[in-house]
Amino acid sequence: MVRRLGSVPYAEGLRLQDELVASRRAGETPDTLLLLEHPHVITLGSSADEAHVLVEPAERDRLGIEVFEVGRGGGVTYHGPGQLVAYPILDLKPDRKDLHAYLRDLEEVLIRVAGAHGVPAQRRTGLTGVWTEAGKLAAAGVRVSSQWITSHGVALNVSSDLRFFDRIVPCGIVGEGVTSLEHELGRPVDMEAVAGAFTEAFADVFGYPHPVAFPS
Repeated sequence: MVRRLGSVPYAEGLRLQDELVASRRAGETPDTLLLLEHPHVITLGSSADEAHVLVEPAERDRLGIEVFEVGRGGGVTYHGPGQLVAYPILDLKPDRKDLHAYLRDLEEVLIRVAGAHGVPAQRRTGLTGVWTEAGKLAAAGVRVSSQWITSHGVALNVSSDLRFFDRIVPCGIVGEGVTSLEHELGRPVDMEAVAGAFTEAFADVFGYPHPVAFPS
């Protein structure tokens, strides 16, 4: 099941994920893919260094940037308008119980979405996420429960204001740029088209049937 939620405050996104993880664990709901955007927020994963948040509290308040410490893997990242965020709530049992393979599959989805929009993207050895020659196009940070239910996920820069990434050290990687589909193409990119491409690529990579319907 796919749910396209529009713009969702980060705290609400966490609450919804927690509810869906519990429901999926109990067998009350099917695998679910949440697609959404967040207002400006900086998140710190389990390996984050607080020194990688480069903006002072007063400036964060002026810009309307929230900060959350969260239970996903990875370092410091930024979410904001113009970024497609995907949270898969999946039961990886019985035959997908491999966190490394799960991350590579999510990266494959992102690579296909970028390619569908004419942007060549690839992995980088030893790093998580998807890159172009200009910099990091998408970030990945996931959580897998002891019962192999997934949450958190990936964030793809579609039309993001890239200046906000200057206020963090993205995922602890110093000296690397950040890019977006719009920056790569030099023209506007429709978020709904990207969400549709993501849904189709996700179904292909993870073996779900087509077409994937958006519930009302």
